[in-house]
Amino acid sequence: MIMSEKSKQHVDSCRFCWMCHHICPIGNATGQERNTARARALGISLVNREAIELADIMDNIFECATCGGCVKECVTGWDPVMFTKETRLQAALEGKLPEYINVLVDNCLNIGNAYGKTELCEKLSAAIDAHSADTDTLLFLGEDARYMVCTQGVKAIKVLEKANVEFTVLKNEPSSAAHLDFLISAANETKEMMLAAAKVLDNYKTVVVYDPNDAKAFKQLYKEYGIELKCNVVTYTAFVAELIRNFKLDVVKTDKDVVFQDPYQLARDLEETEDAREIIMACAVLGEMLLNRKETVWAGNILMAEYIPDVIKEVAKRRIFNATSIGATAMVTASVGEYAALKSVDQKDVEILSIEDLILG
Repeated sequence: MIMSEKSKQHVDSCRFCWMCHHICPIGNATGQERNTARARALGISLVNREAIELADIMDNIFECATCGGCVKECVTGWDPVMFTKETRLQAALEGKLPEYINVLVDNCLNIGNAYGKTELCEKLSAAIDAHSADTDTLLFLGEDARYMVCTQGVKAIKVLEKANVEFTVLKNEPSSAAHLDFLISAANETKEMMLAAAKVLDNYKTVVVYDPNDAKAFKQLYKEYGIELKCNVVTYTAFVAELIRNFKLDVVKTDKDVVFQDPYQLARDLEETEDAREIIMACAVLGEMLLNRKETVWAGNILMAEYIPDVIKEVAKRRIFNATSIGATAMVTASVGEYAALKSVDQKDVEILSIEDLILG
């Protein structure tokens, strides 16, 4: 397998300690050693040494959420996310992706979203139509909210309406390419999709990004691909917090006790942890998960549930258990993917809420 010397160094150095053994949400959900970063590094090393075939490890390569928990814990500086994504790229170049991943990639390239969806739900379509006029501000909803949890997309729009913000929502929103980057990493197709999105976004002065996964793409990944956006990209949580701060969005403070589930994209990648808390504290009484901010544990997403649904449900179940273990009865998310994963668990101990739920009451 062709791999950069930097990734080879990380692979060969990563597989000798257990420093991050406890932190992998997938590994904790499955209880399997293969899901630890060191085991994944060993598998890639065996491929590099031609002891096994690349196809032999591909299921395992796509069991990684790329959440960066292992990177955060590694005091020696090794990066399992980097070499995992590079392995995905190489598999794509060699035509050795698992068939279930090929389906998602083809959907991204041919339809514009990983889920193969072409129609919006009726309520979201109507909400978007109400904001079709051009303004300086674009609300970018993202594929998960548009096609998989459209109720959350509607709520995101309602919050900005409540603040009397003038904004545009696109009927034909381009993909940020965040999902394609997850699936095949830095392929030419990924960059082309990003460039197409950048061309649309740069028609606006400000782009408010609802999904943290898309926010990470626009604010971090695009730069890694050499794409500079001319518009001002702001996360939805930062934008809404500013509205509350400037008394443009009225909220009602209740005595409801909640804890916040930090999305890793905001907390670790973009180092944004306090805006969401400011919103929550304006609406409720905020408590903290034992692992919060940069220490957060991923609670699942929609994309991986397409091919390992039982594992993702177990990931979410374990995060809910983390909440119940400290006596929490309500958990607030700022990620539509984590919201969907947490809501998929059949349980009555913890109420799952979004930031929008708190604001809209």
